[in-house]
Amino acid sequence: MSYRTALSEVLTGLAGPVAEAAAVRGRFPRGAVTALGRAGLLGLTVSTEHGGGGRGLPEAADVVARTARVCPATATVLQSHYTAVAVIEAHGGPWLRAEIAAGRHLASLALAESEDEGTGKEGRGEGDGPTADSRLLVPRSVATRSGEVVALRARKQRVVAAGEADLYVWSSRPLTAPDGLTLWGVPAHAPDLFVPAHPGAAGPRGSATSTVFADPVLVPAEAMLGADGAGLDVVLRTVLPWLLELRAAGEIRRPPVLDSALGPALDPALDPALAPASDPGGALRPAGSLAAS
Repeated sequence: MSYRTALSEVLTGLAGPVAEAAAVRGRFPRGAVTALGRAGLLGLTVSTEHGGGGRGLPEAADVVARTARVCPATATVLQSHYTAVAVIEAHGGPWLRAEIAAGRHLASLALAESEDEGTGKEGRGEGDGPTADSRLLVPRSVATRSGEVVALRARKQRVVAAGEADLYVWSSRPLTAPDGLTLWGVPAHAPDLFVPAHPGAAGPRGSATSTVFADPVLVPAEAMLGADGAGLDVVLRTVLPWLLELRAAGEIRRPPVLDSALGPALDPALDPALAPASDPGGALRPAGSLAAS
Protein backbone atom coordinates (compact mmCIF):
# COMPACT_ATOMS: atom_id res chain seq x y z
CA MET A 1 0.00 0.00 0.00
CA SER A 2 1.36 3.44 -0.91
CA TYR A 3 1.69 6.07 1.78
CA ARG A 4 -0.95 8.19 0.02
CA THR A 5 -3.47 5.36 0.11
CA ALA A 6 -2.70 4.73 3.77
CA LEU A 7 -3.08 8.43 4.54
CA SER A 8 -6.40 8.65 2.68
CA GLU A 9 -7.77 5.80 4.77
CA VAL A 10 -6.67 7.47 7.99
CA LEU A 11 -8.12 10.85 7.05
CA THR A 12 -11.38 9.37 5.82
CA GLY A 13 -11.87 7.12 8.81
CA LEU A 14 -10.69 9.31 11.69
CA ALA A 15 -9.47 12.81 11.03
CA GLY A 16 -12.85 14.29 10.05
CA PRO A 17 -14.58 13.82 13.41
CA VAL A 18 -11.29 14.22 15.24
CA ALA A 19 -10.74 17.58 13.50
CA GLU A 20 -14.09 18.84 14.74
CA ALA A 21 -13.31 17.76 18.31
CA ALA A 22 -9.90 19.42 18.09
CA ALA A 23 -11.22 22.68 16.63
CA VAL A 24 -14.31 23.06 18.78
CA ARG A 25 -13.29 21.48 22.08
CA GLY A 26 -9.51 21.74 21.85
CA ARG A 27 -9.08 17.99 22.16
CA PHE A 28 -5.72 16.56 21.08
CA PRO A 29 -6.21 14.33 17.98
CA ARG A 30 -4.90 11.21 19.71
CA GLY A 31 -7.02 8.89 17.55
CA ALA A 32 -5.61 10.34 14.35
CA VAL A 33 -2.02 10.21 15.66
CA THR A 34 -2.44 6.58 16.71
CA ALA A 35 -3.89 5.69 13.32
CA LEU A 36 -1.05 7.48 11.53
CA GLY A 37 1.40 5.43 13.56
CA ARG A 38 -0.33 2.15 12.75
CA ALA A 39 -0.41 3.05 9.06
CA GLY A 40 3.36 3.63 9.02
CA LEU A 41 3.04 7.37 8.51
CA LEU A 42 4.77 8.47 11.70
CA GLY A 43 7.71 6.37 10.49
CA LEU A 44 7.46 7.56 6.89
CA THR A 45 10.86 9.29 6.95
CA VAL A 46 12.73 6.70 9.02
CA SER A 47 15.16 4.59 6.98
CA THR A 48 13.99 1.21 5.71
CA GLU A 49 16.93 -0.32 7.58
CA HIS A 50 15.07 0.44 10.81
CA GLY A 51 11.62 -0.49 9.50
CA GLY A 52 10.53 2.94 8.27
CA GLY A 53 9.23 4.15 4.95
CA GLY A 54 12.55 5.52 3.75
CA ARG A 55 10.93 8.68 2.38
CA GLY A 56 12.14 12.27 2.63
CA LEU A 57 11.03 15.86 3.01
CA PRO A 58 8.89 16.00 -0.18
CA GLU A 59 6.74 13.07 0.97
CA ALA A 60 6.51 14.46 4.51
CA ALA A 61 5.36 17.80 3.09
CA ASP A 62 2.75 15.98 1.00
CA VAL A 63 1.39 14.24 4.10
CA VAL A 64 1.25 17.54 6.02
CA ALA A 65 -0.51 19.35 3.16
CA ARG A 66 -3.16 16.62 2.74
CA THR A 67 -3.71 16.39 6.48
CA ALA A 68 -4.02 20.16 6.89
CA ARG A 69 -7.03 20.17 4.56
CA VAL A 70 -8.87 17.95 7.03
CA CYS A 71 -7.36 18.60 10.48
CA PRO A 72 -4.97 21.52 11.04
CA ALA A 73 -4.17 20.34 14.57
CA THR A 74 -2.93 16.97 13.30
CA ALA A 75 -0.96 18.71 10.56
CA THR A 76 0.75 20.88 13.17
CA VAL A 77 1.69 17.80 15.17
CA LEU A 78 3.13 16.19 12.04
CA GLN A 79 5.20 19.28 11.22
CA SER A 80 6.97 19.10 14.56
CA HIS A 81 7.19 15.30 14.51
CA TYR A 82 8.76 14.98 11.06
CA THR A 83 11.27 17.75 11.83
CA ALA A 84 12.27 16.09 15.08
CA VAL A 85 12.56 12.73 13.30
CA ALA A 86 14.94 14.28 10.75
CA VAL A 87 17.27 15.10 13.66
CA ILE A 88 16.81 11.65 15.21
CA GLU A 89 17.48 9.94 11.88
CA ALA A 90 20.85 11.66 11.70
CA HIS A 91 21.88 11.38 15.35
CA GLY A 92 19.55 9.04 17.24
CA GLY A 93 20.15 5.44 18.21
CA PRO A 94 18.73 2.39 16.42
CA TRP A 95 16.19 1.52 19.14
CA LEU A 96 14.57 4.95 19.02
CA ARG A 97 14.48 4.99 15.24
CA ALA A 98 12.86 1.55 15.21
CA GLU A 99 10.23 2.70 17.76
CA ILE A 100 9.32 5.67 15.57
CA ALA A 101 9.23 3.45 12.48
CA ALA A 102 6.82 1.12 14.28
CA GLY A 103 4.50 4.02 15.09
CA ARG A 104 5.05 3.77 18.83
CA HIS A 105 6.81 7.11 19.31
CA LEU A 106 5.54 10.62 18.63
CA ALA A 107 8.38 13.16 18.60
CA SER A 108 8.26 16.92 19.01
CA LEU A 109 10.56 19.96 19.20
CA ALA A 110 11.45 21.84 22.39
CA LEU A 111 13.76 24.55 21.06
CA ALA A 112 12.19 28.00 21.52
CA GLU A 113 12.62 29.64 24.92
CA SER A 114 11.12 32.33 27.11
CA GLU A 115 11.85 35.99 26.44
CA ASP A 116 12.93 36.62 30.01
CA GLU A 117 15.56 33.86 30.17
CA GLY A 118 19.15 35.06 29.85
CA THR A 119 19.47 38.55 28.42
CA GLY A 120 16.08 38.49 26.73
CA LYS A 121 17.56 40.24 23.70
CA GLU A 122 17.08 37.39 21.27
CA GLY A 123 13.72 36.92 19.63
CA ARG A 124 12.26 40.15 20.98
CA GLY A 125 10.45 41.03 17.78
CA GLU A 126 7.03 40.19 16.39
CA GLY A 127 6.19 37.89 13.53
CA ASP A 128 8.54 35.81 11.42
CA GLY A 129 12.11 36.62 10.50
CA PRO A 130 15.55 36.63 12.07
CA THR A 131 14.29 37.70 15.52
CA ALA A 132 11.93 34.73 15.59
CA ASP A 133 14.52 32.27 14.31
CA SER A 134 17.10 33.44 16.83
CA ARG A 135 15.10 31.86 19.61
CA LEU A 136 16.00 28.51 18.13
CA LEU A 137 19.65 29.42 17.58
CA VAL A 138 20.69 30.88 20.93
CA PRO A 139 19.39 28.75 23.83
CA ARG A 140 19.79 30.16 27.31
CA SER A 141 18.95 26.91 29.10
CA VAL A 142 21.72 25.19 31.01
CA ALA A 143 23.00 21.61 30.90
CA THR A 144 25.11 20.33 33.81
CA ARG A 145 26.77 16.92 33.80
CA SER A 146 27.46 14.80 36.88
CA GLY A 147 28.97 11.44 35.93
CA GLU A 148 26.71 9.84 33.35
CA VAL A 149 23.69 12.03 34.16
CA VAL A 150 22.89 15.46 32.72
CA ALA A 151 20.55 17.98 34.37
CA LEU A 152 18.64 20.20 31.93
CA ARG A 153 16.98 23.32 33.30
CA ALA A 154 14.77 25.40 31.00
CA ARG A 155 11.36 26.73 30.11
CA LYS A 156 10.60 25.85 26.50
CA GLN A 157 7.82 27.72 24.73
CA ARG A 158 5.48 26.83 21.84
CA VAL A 159 6.12 23.10 22.16
CA VAL A 160 3.65 21.23 19.95
CA ALA A 161 2.06 18.11 21.48
CA ALA A 162 3.27 19.18 24.93
CA GLY A 163 2.28 16.43 27.32
CA GLU A 164 1.27 14.21 24.41
CA ALA A 165 4.56 13.46 22.66
CA ASP A 166 6.82 10.60 23.73
CA LEU A 167 10.11 12.42 23.09
CA TYR A 168 11.29 16.02 22.76
CA VAL A 169 14.27 17.17 20.72
CA TRP A 170 15.64 19.64 23.25
CA SER A 171 18.33 22.34 23.00
CA SER A 172 20.68 23.73 25.63
CA ARG A 173 23.96 25.52 25.99
CA PRO A 174 26.90 23.18 25.43
CA LEU A 175 28.33 21.22 28.33
CA THR A 176 31.94 22.15 27.62
CA ALA A 177 32.14 23.54 24.07
CA PRO A 178 32.87 27.30 23.94
CA ASP A 179 29.92 28.13 21.70
CA GLY A 180 27.04 26.69 19.68
CA LEU A 181 24.31 24.59 21.23
CA THR A 182 23.70 20.97 22.13
CA LEU A 183 20.67 18.84 21.27
CA TRP A 184 19.15 16.13 23.45
CA GLY A 185 16.48 13.49 23.13
CA VAL A 186 14.39 14.00 26.28
CA PRO A 187 11.81 11.30 27.09
CA ALA A 188 8.42 12.74 27.97
CA HIS A 189 8.17 10.45 30.98
CA ALA A 190 11.33 11.86 32.56
CA PRO A 191 10.68 13.03 36.16
CA ASP A 192 10.35 16.76 36.81
CA LEU A 193 9.27 17.58 33.24
CA PHE A 194 5.97 19.45 33.34
CA VAL A 195 3.44 21.32 31.20
CA PRO A 196 0.63 23.59 32.46
CA ALA A 197 -2.61 21.80 33.32
CA HIS A 198 -4.35 24.29 31.04
CA PRO A 199 -2.18 24.95 27.94
CA GLY A 200 -1.94 28.44 26.50
CA ALA A 201 -3.58 29.71 23.32
CA ALA A 202 -0.60 29.32 20.98
CA GLY A 203 -1.14 27.17 17.89
CA PRO A 204 -4.40 25.78 16.51
CA ARG A 205 -6.81 24.30 19.00
CA GLY A 206 -6.14 20.68 19.70
CA SER A 207 -2.41 20.82 18.89
CA ALA A 208 -1.51 20.89 22.63
CA THR A 209 0.96 23.72 21.96
CA SER A 210 2.22 24.90 25.32
CA THR A 211 5.20 25.58 27.56
CA VAL A 212 7.31 22.74 28.93
CA PHE A 213 9.18 23.24 32.19
CA ALA A 214 12.34 21.41 33.29
CA ASP A 215 13.47 22.33 36.80
CA PRO A 216 15.64 20.37 36.18
CA VAL A 217 15.01 17.18 34.22
CA LEU A 218 17.65 14.44 34.44
CA VAL A 219 18.65 12.49 31.33
CA PRO A 220 21.50 10.06 30.63
CA ALA A 221 24.54 11.59 28.98
CA GLU A 222 23.94 9.27 26.02
CA ALA A 223 20.72 11.19 25.29
CA MET A 224 22.86 13.79 23.50
CA LEU A 225 22.01 14.02 19.79
CA GLY A 226 25.24 14.66 17.91
CA ALA A 227 28.33 16.23 19.43
CA ASP A 228 28.44 18.76 22.24
CA GLY A 229 28.15 22.22 20.74
CA ALA A 230 27.35 20.90 17.24
CA GLY A 231 23.60 21.41 17.48
CA LEU A 232 23.65 24.84 15.85
CA ASP A 233 24.70 23.28 12.56
CA VAL A 234 21.91 20.70 12.92
CA VAL A 235 19.33 23.43 13.52
CA LEU A 236 20.52 25.45 10.52
CA ARG A 237 20.94 22.54 8.10
CA THR A 238 18.11 20.25 9.21
CA VAL A 239 15.58 21.77 11.61
CA LEU A 240 14.93 25.08 9.87
CA PRO A 241 14.75 23.69 6.30
CA TRP A 242 12.36 20.92 7.36
CA LEU A 243 10.25 23.12 9.59
CA LEU A 244 9.90 25.93 7.04
CA GLU A 245 9.05 23.53 4.21
CA LEU A 246 6.48 21.69 6.29
CA ARG A 247 5.03 24.94 7.51
CA ALA A 248 4.57 26.12 3.94
CA ALA A 249 2.93 22.81 3.06
CA GLY A 250 0.44 23.22 5.89
CA GLU A 251 -0.61 26.74 4.99
CA ILE A 252 -3.55 25.82 2.80
CA ARG A 253 -7.18 26.91 2.73
CA ARG A 254 -9.01 25.44 5.69
CA PRO A 255 -12.41 23.79 5.46
CA PRO A 256 -14.97 26.62 5.89
CA VAL A 257 -16.70 24.76 8.72
CA LEU A 258 -13.51 25.01 10.80
CA ASP A 259 -12.50 28.60 9.97
CA SER A 260 -14.15 30.21 12.98
CA ALA A 261 -12.79 27.67 15.44
CA LEU A 262 -9.13 27.43 14.47
CA GLY A 263 -6.14 29.55 15.39
CA PRO A 264 -4.29 31.54 12.71
CA ALA A 265 -1.18 29.42 12.15
CA LEU A 266 -0.32 25.77 11.65
CA ASP A 267 3.20 25.97 13.05
CA PRO A 268 3.80 28.20 16.07
CA ALA A 269 7.42 27.18 16.54
CA LEU A 270 8.83 30.07 14.47
CA ASP A 271 6.19 32.68 15.33
CA PRO A 272 6.66 34.44 18.68
CA ALA A 273 3.55 36.51 18.01
CA LEU A 274 1.55 33.39 18.79
CA ALA A 275 3.12 32.89 22.21
CA PRO A 276 1.06 33.87 25.26
CA ALA A 277 2.01 37.16 26.86
CA SER A 278 3.06 35.22 29.94
CA ASP A 279 3.32 31.60 30.91
CA PRO A 280 -0.05 30.04 31.70
CA GLY A 281 -0.73 29.89 35.40
CA GLY A 282 -2.29 27.14 37.41
CA ALA A 283 -1.21 23.66 38.25
CA LEU A 284 1.37 21.71 36.30
CA ARG A 285 1.15 18.14 35.10
CA PRO A 286 3.96 15.77 34.06
CA ALA A 287 4.95 16.35 30.43
CA GLY A 288 4.51 12.69 29.62
CA SER A 289 1.27 12.11 31.47
CA LEU A 290 -0.76 11.73 28.29
CA ALA A 291 1.94 10.31 26.02
CA ALA A 292 1.21 7.08 24.19
CA SER A 293 2.67 4.01 25.83
